[in-house]
Parts: sequence; C-alpha cells; structure tokens
Amino acid sequence: MLTVEMIEAGARRFAGRTAVSSPEGRMTYAEVDALSTRLANTFAGLGFEQLERVGILFGNHLHTMALDFASVKARLTRVPLNARLAAAEHISMVAGAGVRRVVFQPELTERALELEAAIDGLSLYSLGPNPAGKPDLLELARQAGGARPLLAYSRGDPILALYTSGTTGTLKAALHTQASYAGVVANIMANLVFPARDDVMVHAAPLIHASGTFVLPFWLRGGRAHVLPGFDPGSYLNACESEAITHASLVPTMLQMLLANTTVDAGRLALKSVIYGASPMPSATIEEAMTAFGPIFTQYYGQTEAPLAISVLAAEDHLAAAELRSSAGSPAVDARVQVLGKEGEELPAGEIGEIAVEAPFVMAGYLDAPELNAQTFLGPGKVRTRDLGYFDERGYLYLVDRSSDMIVTGGYNVYPREVEDVLLTHPAVAECGVVGRPDPTWVEAVVAFVTLRPGREATEDELREFARRRLAGYKVPKEIRICGPLPKSAVGKVLRRALREQV
Repeated sequence: MLTVEMIEAGARRFAGRTAVSSPEGRMTYAEVDALSTRLANTFAGLGFEQLERVGILFGNHLHTMALDFASVKARLTRVPLNARLAAAEHISMVAGAGVRRVVFQPELTERALELEAAIDGLSLYSLGPNPAGKPDLLELARQAGGARPLLAYSRGDPILALYTSGTTGTLKAALHTQASYAGVVANIMANLVFPARDDVMVHAAPLIHASGTFVLPFWLRGGRAHVLPGFDPGSYLNACESEAITHASLVPTMLQMLLANTTVDAGRLALKSVIYGASPMPSATIEEAMTAFGPIFTQYYGQTEAPLAISVLAAEDHLAAAELRSSAGSPAVDARVQVLGKEGEELPAGEIGEIAVEAPFVMAGYLDAPELNAQTFLGPGKVRTRDLGYFDERGYLYLVDRSSDMIVTGGYNVYPREVEDVLLTHPAVAECGVVGRPDPTWVEAVVAFVTLRPGREATEDELREFARRRLAGYKVPKEIRICGPLPKSAVGKVLRRALREQV
C-alpha cells in the first residue's frame, strides 16, 4: 500500500471513532479526514505545486495529524521544522531544502517571521488566526471543496524530508516516499505494537520524530492518539491515568525524569506497553522502570534513515536475562541486518563491525546529496548505519558506538558508550557523556562529563576509581568533569559533539 491509501483505509473503516485528542479538544476519524482533504484542496487553490517542498513549523497539536495527512493527500514533500531548534538551524533547513512556503502554528509566529526576514521570497501560512495577519489555512479550508484530490500518486513520491544531524553536526535530510513510509508503518505493526480499537497512545515527544510514526498504525486499527504539547512528568502521568493510555513511546531521558519526579502507581494505569529507543538506556533506569511499571517495556534500535525498528528487544527478552537488556535485541522480522568488516565482508558473531540494514522502510536517500548517498547506500534499500556493533551467538545485536565517536588513545580503541554504561551504574550518576580530547602523549584522552542525581554526591577521584575497578586502564577517563544537565538534541540524545567543543 501507499501511505495515502493507508490514510484513506482508516478513514473509511472508523469514521465515527475518536482519532485524536489533546488539551485543545477531540476529533473523529471523519473530522480528521475531512479537514485534511479540505486543507489539501486549499493548498492546490493557493498554487502549491505537486512534490513541492513545504516547511512545517508546527508542534504537537490537535491539528498536527490533519496537517500531515493533508500534505500527503496534496502530494507535497513535508519538511518538518522542530520547534525546539534554533532559528539558525531552521534557516539552514529551509534554505537547504529549497523551501518557498512555510506552514506555521500561530504560537510560533515570531519564529516564522524570523524565517521570512532571513529568506527572500518565503511565503508564510498559519493554521489558525495569527497576530501577523498571514493567511489562515483553517479559515480558507472552510471554504474549500470536500472532494478528494484526484492526483496520480506513485510509490516513489517523496512525502517527507526529515532533517537529522547525527553525530557530525552537519544537517542532512532523509527522504521518505509513499512506499518507504508505508514500510515504516508495516514495520511498527509487525515488530512493536498491533493496536486494538480501544487502545490509546500518548504522544509527548515531537510528532515529527519517532513518536509520530505510531500515528498511522493506530489509525489503521481504530485506536486513538492523545497528543500533549510537550513533556512534563506530572501532567504526563496524569494524562496516562485520565485518558486510560494503553501505549507510550519514550526516550530514556523522559523515563528518567518520570522516575525522578513522580510517584508511579501502576495499579491506576491502563498501560499495556512502553516502547523506548533513540538513545542508550542505563541499566539502572530500566530496572527501576520495570519495578515501577511492570514488565511492559520494548526497546527498538533505528535511525531517521531506517525507522523505526532495525532490531527489537521484546518485553519477554527484558525478563529472560538481565544481560540481554544491554543489547539492541534481534533483527526486525522485515529487515536483513548485517555486521560488516572494513572490506564489506560479513563478520561472524562476536566481531565488531559496521551495522548495515536492508529493508522496505529504508529511506530513498538524502535530499540533494548524491556524494553522501554514494557513501551510504550499499545497494537498493540497503544502507550503512555508521553504527558499530556485533552479534552474539544467539543472534542478539549489541551496539558499541557510532564510528565517528570512537576514541583512539595510546593505539587502543575506546568506545564512549562502554565507559558511559559503567559510570551510569554509579548510584550518584544521573547522566554521562564521554568524548576524546587531543592529547600530546596519547593522541586522544578519554574525558567524561557527569551530571549527578539530586541530593547525591561524588568526587572526580571516586568516580575514576569506580571506573578503574570495571574497565581496562586505557578506558578509564583521564578527566571527569562534574557539571549540570548535558546538552541534548530535540529528541533527548546527549550531543557528544557539543561536549567535544568544550574540550
């Protein structure tokens, strides 16, 4: 199926059911479908061209789903602009993608005007009344036709150009098509969740990232999306209880905040599963979470280039053996995952190499980046992840680190994640980021940035000795900096490149 066909299938089957709820209200499947169709016709009436790249400056809102569906129906290429990013990043994205029009949320009018001032010829449209007097698409949609657009959709139509900076800091947009995004939906339903009609998933992380990929799987099965404008531990837990949330998707940072700032009473919740990914989960955190919520956790490993699940650690695996919780699980049922050596040869179990994946949900390529695509693709639908890892004898995949983050000290390779995982087991450590800094003797020296838990204390010497008892000497940090919250990406990943800039 194409993505547009999935949207139409859910609308036909579940017209009267509630599709989305939020603090702004509720909408049925029929209402979401009707609004998205009228918006698509509005785009056409305003002269938006098919396959045009359109910037979407929009956060989590009651109308986010309808806007996304409208873009697919209108045969546009959506370029999401995460509201949490800086103006300079937005300007780079809009200019780099050749965007000529931006649809913005009224609450983000100030940022939209910054973009307009910085980029010649940029046109702005809001979804709702706005203080700048820009065209209101909601008002225009009320006057638009309600008939479905009669367009020639095809498998290769680009529907999403999602920017990712990875670990390099260089912005690049992963391009997903009608076919590849439908592959993402099928991957989620085959590996992570198969919703029932009364199931409800809560979305507090930005819908433009991993959380949003769960919208269509629930839409296809008659479920509901409950959309929160952001993540606050107390209000999040209250919403889980009051809205009878059955499924949640969290990044480790969010789960840590929940456990540190709220008291979880699992008996008052309807949660069936909590799906987590995006960054490594400290072993102490997942153990505490399983005690608080129960054995309902599923982990995925994926990338913007290959969402959502390259591999999966099922809830049963979390219970099978404690050491499995440090793995990324088994390959997804719809993916061929390999660990490759320097010459592209497939490595046996136990040997570290670069992870490659071949699957229907792999991106079509990076936007306007032929050289980068040549470096990334190993064949149709097969990409290098730039992640290092290995398989154990049972077929479980273990991530070691990003190839670009590896530290070479005194001729030895040090994988930052290995050092981070050890320091995170210290009872006083809340967050940790490890990088290399230039060193005249060792070429690179291992440096750890550590954030302590509230009310806990630890010295640099204490933490270094803790690491020394658990790591080879060359892996022990030469320097440990105890600091405040670590810099993170918009989806909660620790930004090692920002830490490297400090050393």
